[in-house]
Amino acid sequence: MLKKLLDLLIPGRCAACGARGEPCCARCEGVWGAAREVVRAPTAGLVRVFALARYRGVGRKLLIAYKERGRRDLAPSLGRALAAALAELPLGAVAASARAPAFCLVPAPSRASAARVRGGPHVERLAKAAARVLAARGIEVAVAPALELAGGVRDAVGLSREQRMANLAGRLRFREAGRPPPEMPIVVLDDVVTTGATAAACTRALEAAGFTVSAVLTLLAAG
Repeated sequence: MLKKLLDLLIPGRCAACGARGEPCCARCEGVWGAAREVVRAPTAGLVRVFALARYRGVGRKLLIAYKERGRRDLAPSLGRALAAALAELPLGAVAASARAPAFCLVPAPSRASAARVRGGPHVERLAKAAARVLAARGIEVAVAPALELAGGVRDAVGLSREQRMANLAGRLRFREAGRPPPEMPIVVLDDVVTTGATAAACTRALEAAGFTVSAVLTLLAAG
């Protein structure tokens, strides 16, 4: 009731274009397309990576608003986009079965300091939003926060591919408390793929713990 009253008194605005109404208007939400494969050197031959849009324009505005400017109200909209892509990932990207598809979503971890500023792990929030949409469609889904970053990891902005890989080496670890359920295809979720270093590190950390990653899915692809 209070939220409805506030919405009447102070109408929300689209984080991308400023239109009154939803956190992301229908027009701007149209930026998210079908998942397209992204090829990066660190992930080549290791895992298939998919993104919904390029890191520019409306998609970039939405992600920055969500990630850096406190627009957590965008999580349901971004989660819907990820859920739609997950349900349509190409055959072979996620193991198929005779019944409805099932997924275990493993969010790429954030640095502890960044998560505190963002009100919690922002990719995990997106994974849970996507999982709610998938579950409502009758798709079996789990969210497993199975990865964590050790102390000493730098902000990756501005780092080269080699620097990003060195930054994560030995610092991206499996988290037993977030162990994925057995026999569910694993999809690693992230917000942006840049050099592919994080996608590769997440995949290797899960493989070292005995799990196979079926695909990596991100909202945006930089470069």
